[in-house]
Amino acid sequence: MNARRGLCGPGAETGQSVRNTRISAGAKPLYFSRTRDPRRRLPVSSIQAFWRSIAACALTLPVLATPATAMAAPASPPVAVGQVLPDVVMSGLNGPRRQLSSYRGRPLIINVWASWCGPCRKEAASLERLAWSEAGSRYTVIGISTDDDRNAALNWLRHSNATISHYIDSGPRWILEHMLGASSIPVTVLVDAEGRVVARLRGARDWGSAESIQLIERAFAGRGRSAPAR
Repeated sequence: MNARRGLCGPGAETGQSVRNTRISAGAKPLYFSRTRDPRRRLPVSSIQAFWRSIAACALTLPVLATPATAMAAPASPPVAVGQVLPDVVMSGLNGPRRQLSSYRGRPLIINVWASWCGPCRKEAASLERLAWSEAGSRYTVIGISTDDDRNAALNWLRHSNATISHYIDSGPRWILEHMLGASSIPVTVLVDAEGRVVARLRGARDWGSAESIQLIERAFAGRGRSAPAR
């Protein structure tokens, strides 16, 4: 289970982001060392200079804390159904990076997953079947990994013999995760040829089944012109 989100599939218990902060074993603590000779006395001017430096450091603390406060701002809400996804450059996993807008022109199916997510792994093969089926030839199917560890995502793609294009989100902002509404995974987002979100389907499915194909077709019905079969 991923410690960052801890959510996998609908109905999972809500997790809280936890990121451990570690101190290097060789790091030295910050402190003021006292004079080695306890009989040595500092002149008054040195003592005054010392306290002036302490006061100056204290005044700079709020300024130094400002960037950290800004980084802790709440994440942007997911793009609502009917709204256009913003254009972003996606980092490739089993291929080159690519702009999301380059997929416009034909209906797009985006599956959000992670290598540690059991339901995600279970439905992966059916996504491949959908992508290469006659019924699925009207759509483009891609995957977005939310793994913290890029190598873990790559290992899973190699293990599953993935052929469709997969990309990976990255912290600290997790832009794709937030805009696609991946508060739990797997989640599959249907996007029309103009880049508008048509539906957001949560949970694992057999995407090659007649039921799932009908669900996709109903969602896309009337949402612009379908692209010709591949």
